[in-house]
Amino acid sequence: MLPDNPTREEIEAVFAADRFATQAAGCRVVEGARGRAVAEMELADVHRNAMGNVMGGAIFTLADFALAICCNIGEEPTVSVDSNISFLRATKGAKLTATATCTKPGRHLGFYDVLVEDDLGKPIARMTATCYR
Repeated sequence: MLPDNPTREEIEAVFAADRFATQAAGCRVVEGARGRAVAEMELADVHRNAMGNVMGGAIFTLADFALAICCNIGEEPTVSVDSNISFLRATKGAKLTATATCTKPGRHLGFYDVLVEDDLGKPIARMTATCYR
């Protein structure tokens, strides 16, 4: 379990084992504290679909990575049990940033929102999730 206000290095050490997000997708920890986390992903050709847009799965992976960080800081081990993502627009940017926030912590269930924005300041996707501790 991570403390309420871990350093970025402490968060990175725990989530380095999340190899799909960190190695395959290129997600990186920006910051995290109890109830809030930020992760980012530099976009590359590997993230694009046949139409040249960023693949929904890449966007979801970034949002899910930020969610995992957020719900595991200062809490018992927590996993996602339900999530819904809405894709708002295609990005023209070169980087995506996901900000996860806890809207209601609970003893067994927590509720979270994740906003994914591009480096042009445009909202790209919004995720809501329910997590179990």
